[in-house]
Amino acid sequence: MKVAISSSGTTLDSALDPRFGRAANFLIVDTDTMEVEVKENTQNLNLPQGAGIQAGKTVAESGAQAVITGNCGPKAFNVLQMAGIKVVTGIQGTVKEAIEKFKQDELEFSQAPNVEGHWV
Repeated sequence: MKVAISSSGTTLDSALDPRFGRAANFLIVDTDTMEVEVKENTQNLNLPQGAGIQAGKTVAESGAQAVITGNCGPKAFNVLQMAGIKVVTGIQGTVKEAIEKFKQDELEFSQAPNVEGHWV
């Protein structure tokens, strides 16, 4: 399964970025092979609005089936949900730690966004 993780860096040892829409990068990790593809999110970092929507589209285009992040607002959550992508929120630590928890079924999918829009 391909999982997108909001990340402050470009490796599995990078810290998970708590912001979905304004994350520096998305690491697309194949949980079977642990192969990593980096999707930069720099184009959305300074948008006055719509960063979550654009980030959601980027993740949907990557082929990811799930997202792991710290916080996800309502617009981004809706885009992901419409694309059939499941979302896990409230996660901290490194990308590698998040993937390991995901693989061990220790994470629960969110049923709703966990922050209001325009969270910075």
